Amino acid sequence: MGYNFDRSISRRDTNALAEEGFSNYLFGADASAPALDVPKEDLISMWVADMQFAAPDAAIDAITERLKHPIFGYTADLDEELYQAFHSWCAQRYGWQFAREEMQVSLGVIPALFALVEYVCRPGDKVLCLTPAYGYFKHAAIQRDREFVTSRMLVSDDGEYTIDFDDFEAKVSDPAVKLFFLCHPHNPTGRIWTNDELRRMGELCFANGVKIVSDEIHCDLVRTGKTHTPMAKLFTGSPNIITCMAVSKTFNLAGMMIATVVIPDPELRSEWKRRHYPFVNPLSLAAAIGAYRNGASWLDALRLYLDENFALTQRFLSDHLPKAKFRVPEATYLAWIDLRAYFDSPVNLTRFFFERAGVILEGGEMFVENGDGRVRLNLACRRVQVGLSLEKIRDAIVRQHG
Repeated sequence: MGYNFDRSISRRDTNALAEEGFSNYLFGADASAPALDVPKEDLISMWVADMQFAAPDAAIDAITERLKHPIFGYTADLDEELYQAFHSWCAQRYGWQFAREEMQVSLGVIPALFALVEYVCRPGDKVLCLTPAYGYFKHAAIQRDREFVTSRMLVSDDGEYTIDFDDFEAKVSDPAVKLFFLCHPHNPTGRIWTNDELRRMGELCFANGVKIVSDEIHCDLVRTGKTHTPMAKLFTGSPNIITCMAVSKTFNLAGMMIATVVIPDPELRSEWKRRHYPFVNPLSLAAAIGAYRNGASWLDALRLYLDENFALTQRFLSDHLPKAKFRVPEATYLAWIDLRAYFDSPVNLTRFFFERAGVILEGGEMFVENGDGRVRLNLACRRVQVGLSLEKIRDAIVRQHG
């Protein structure tokens, strides 16, 4: 079955964050408006991690079917349908199984992160994370008045990221650290952690009484030939790993606001059920069930298309920006590119490429720490858009050097 990922779909006038809501997030509500060298209508959105592709028919058809029932009252995940669809998906793709009572539903992974910080950590406790990191890991800790502690990853000359286990062990040994946010696969670097890395992180956490929230929202978006192993699969029966997954990244349903959170610890699960908002959007529930049941062929085609977008990016950088350091990520649809060789001093690359190239992207300064001089590009868009954005980035760098 063919899928047209080259179809142009305008998101103007849909209240899309990618098109209309970037300014506050990237530059701050009180920041001065960046000066543009290009007309606003020529801006290219390559930043927020949703796709410029139509959601699969599997989800849209399920929503359409649900719309035939004209009542949209309070809705919760009360029956077995989502569990059966999601559990079957995880069993077939990852060989991972879990009990029905362990699976909870949240209005997205971000709300789950905020809630879990509060449920696991008491005032004075700390939350640990690897950096560079998705900014909401820090926000979830800080906005719940918990201290955020970081362990900087190591990066090789060719751009490969690894965990500094000496530093990680020192940080996780702090008695105040009670929670570790793991991003697996990792955003923004695209690493799939090996089973050995996962086991070592897990063993260090558990030896020090630290629970793990494993954010595996990008798990379905792996490159051809690569596989994902849920961390919880390696620690069968452990109550200390909470796994977050969602249809949002996989099937471009982020706006539906639904995620699955697997909580094996009965005490934490009881606290979750006592305090967590239990309702879901009925259309979101239908979309998630439909996507997990019938969306596999669409996802397989999408992954092949993304593979080619990454190959194009690698070729372009090699030919036109040879000093850039870039490794095709093992997972995600996000390209993490090291451009430090082209800048003599630190620069806010988010603002630089917005002003000079008309490309909306996230510079490394958006990822807590340990990301200076890099940019993150969202390649889940038409191939022609990938090429155009790369050309504009190259031209801005060339002009910078006179």
